[in-house]
Amino acid sequence: MTTSQTTQTTQRETTQRETTQDTPPAERLVLGAMMFGTVVDEATSFAVLDRFVDAGGRWIDTADCYAFWASESGYGGQSEELLGRWFAARPGVRDRILLATKFGAEPRDAADWPASRTGLSAGAIKTQITGSLRRLGTDRVDLAWGHMEDRSVPVEETADACAALVSDGVAARIGLSNHPAWRVERARRHAVGQGKEPFSVVQHAYSYLQPRPGTLTGNHRFGWLDDELIDLAAVENLDVWAYTPLLSGAYDNPAKPIPEVFDHPGSTQRLAVLDDVAAQVGASRGQVVIAWLTARGIRPMLGGSKVHQLDAAVAALELELPAELVERLSAVELHG
Repeated sequence: MTTSQTTQTTQRETTQRETTQDTPPAERLVLGAMMFGTVVDEATSFAVLDRFVDAGGRWIDTADCYAFWASESGYGGQSEELLGRWFAARPGVRDRILLATKFGAEPRDAADWPASRTGLSAGAIKTQITGSLRRLGTDRVDLAWGHMEDRSVPVEETADACAALVSDGVAARIGLSNHPAWRVERARRHAVGQGKEPFSVVQHAYSYLQPRPGTLTGNHRFGWLDDELIDLAAVENLDVWAYTPLLSGAYDNPAKPIPEVFDHPGSTQRLAVLDDVAAQVGASRGQVVIAWLTARGIRPMLGGSKVHQLDAAVAALELELPAELVERLSAVELHG
């Protein structure tokens, strides 16, 4: 094994250890920086980031396209730029956190998204990660993601370009977000066959409630974490990250109704069990959801915009659900 390969292996093992149940609670949470620098102002963003680090949190997730839909220009980059300013204002903090960013979903023409976006060709990946590093004010990231699938490019080309980020020392690990299981596995088999770094992490929307079959939960056809991806991750030892685990606050905030795609008899049954478990352990619905995800080896991503939301999530990670309650929550029929 070469020195470069040894370094890459060490980096990968270090980040993989972050997913274990032996780590401090806050280390099992991902802070999503999606709206930092647009909807969430700089002072509030800095306060949330500071509290996250003070609580022992490490993973921060962003993307080069965040948040184009909330910006005046119609293009992204604001989240990465804010994080870059935060790093500059907090000397030494970059070495205390693990940084992830995504590429492939930034609009090329803001008036024609998602048809017009940067995509996942080799050239686009190289250009996008270069821009991300510049905005972030760093020379490497701990995890680089392909943000959404690009059917115009062979997935093998995407796999090779992302593997090069690791061999070049730009990223410690690589992952895919919002991709169907078959493309994740095709990309992985190609990389392994070529002796290159394979994708080892997947990121999808996921929560305790499950959507009606055949419905979309967002902008991505394969955005929801399905059983096939969960099975692939278990067999291939992939890490799993879940965004929107709290359904944007709908579990506990009466002003935010449960989204319509989750309105079916299976959800009624699940909510009844969730309420009962929450009462037994003295926690909120959302806290039980986070604890349930963590108990199943899934890393929850919090896109909170307020310090108290972060505090509640960290408290949830300190909640140890007994195995019988985890099983009870999981055993409810998903769909009525």
